[in-house]
Amino acid sequence: MEESIRNVVVSGVISWSTAFVLIRKAFPKRSFEFYNRLVSTIHAVLAVTLASLSVEDWSCPVCPLASNSSPKQMKALAVSLSYLIYDLICCLFDKKVNVDNSVHHLVSIVGIGAGLAYGKCGSEMAAALWITEISSPFLHLRELLKELGYRDTDLNLAADILFALIFTVARMICGPYLTYVTLKARNPLIIQAMAMSLQLVSAFWFYKIARMVKYKLTKRSMPKKLA
Repeated sequence: MEESIRNVVVSGVISWSTAFVLIRKAFPKRSFEFYNRLVSTIHAVLAVTLASLSVEDWSCPVCPLASNSSPKQMKALAVSLSYLIYDLICCLFDKKVNVDNSVHHLVSIVGIGAGLAYGKCGSEMAAALWITEISSPFLHLRELLKELGYRDTDLNLAADILFALIFTVARMICGPYLTYVTLKARNPLIIQAMAMSLQLVSAFWFYKIARMVKYKLTKRSMPKKLA
């Protein structure tokens, strides 16, 4: 990994941590999770933007396959790697340790780290970054709304459904295709293994999200009991 990329990762971890502290000072009465989700939302928007700017040919966003990573792709991946390291550490200080999220972070850290170390697979990994983060702002929005007092409202339900739809299209339609081309191309074995692992995690989350949406829609359609 080039020294400039290492510097981006180190400075990124410091920057995300600083953002958390500043947000905490701005909203002192909110929860730990509220602060972290705001930082995560900023990262998701930045990650999608950087990944989009790194695309060399929009007629084939994942081309060229198994090629050397461009500087823009390396920068996008380094910024997200710094966030994932920050978030994994940050989650250790939270009282609610999410095993699913921790596994996802570890898989992503190993995969992005390997991609940066090899300096290859930039097109595939930038596309994976776009796919995994495009639904994240809506994931965090639904939780932020709950803390702001909008739980069980039409607005919260709309955020749930929008998140579920975007997640489904990105992770269960675009995701399997990206996994297929990553496995088919001559990518390093560790990159192929991480691509498959990430898709399996996405499938597991899709199952949980489908259950959540079904529960909320069923709950909403049930007649309210008379007092």
